[in-house]
Amino acid sequence: MMSTRPSVSSSMHTRGWTWHAATTSRGYISPMSFSSAYATGELPVIMAIVNRTPDSFYDRGATFEDTAALERVATVINEGAGIIDIGGVKAGPGEFVSTQEEIDRVVPTIAAVRQRFPDIHISVDTWRSSVADVAIRAGATLVNDTWAGHDPELLEVAGHHRVGYVCSHTGGVVPRTRPYRVHFDDIVADVIRETTTLAEKAVRAGVPEEWIFIDPTHDFGKNTFHGLELLRRIDEIVATGWPVLMALSNKDFIGETVDRPVDKRVAGTLAATAWAAARGCAAFRVHEVADTRDVVQMTAAIAGDVAPLNTIRGLV
Repeated sequence: MMSTRPSVSSSMHTRGWTWHAATTSRGYISPMSFSSAYATGELPVIMAIVNRTPDSFYDRGATFEDTAALERVATVINEGAGIIDIGGVKAGPGEFVSTQEEIDRVVPTIAAVRQRFPDIHISVDTWRSSVADVAIRAGATLVNDTWAGHDPELLEVAGHHRVGYVCSHTGGVVPRTRPYRVHFDDIVADVIRETTTLAEKAVRAGVPEEWIFIDPTHDFGKNTFHGLELLRRIDEIVATGWPVLMALSNKDFIGETVDRPVDKRVAGTLAATAWAAARGCAAFRVHEVADTRDVVQMTAAIAGDVAPLNTIRGLV
């Protein structure tokens, strides 16, 4: 397994940052292998959040209506999103959402997005295997399991359909609960152990190895000090060789660090994103797609990994 990032001049094609597409026997686009950003000159992939919920912590139901959800999808694709992450249940505590209600919220949207944007990658954000199965049949190509294998059959569903899978870390916290005085001897070691174990289990279940992300999963089963430590030592997680997905957008650990309410956390989010991008993270799950695109472009250009997009100063 790769333990370090390849150099800019490397021709290696290993786990890295770029998804390529291939049509499956089902007729829709599936995620293919990652190739090194340093070899291809590509940027980290941006996963745009589309919440099919009336009570999400950040957008407060802005895309709960079908029309609004599809309008956001069109907007974020135009802004540079490579994956659309569609979820039907808020992560935190709240009103109970049945399996059928979750299916009713996400599956028609996934089907509509697949029809209108046949080449886009679609992620279903769910911890329920039955929801994932229907969502994949509707066109999802990635399962974003933010609750770290709480439903053990979810991996089997992803493997059966041979779609991508996000391996998360919760430290044993169950879905839709908040952490209380949690303790880890070494949060980074715990994240590496749990996510890589889940990644290896996913491979054994049939998920193609090159279609797997690991996600430190900030705020889930963690406090703010844990979140900062994960960023401070993110290079250790990147060094596992598995592509790292960072879900930082407007989270509580950012709000507490800069003492800002949920609607004032964009600057903190972008600072954390730049830090993680500079250290080799493969993907970012975000609310603000255009701003994130600028951050990863600027970070990569400073590092010399990509060229500026429009160079005319001093030349004309």
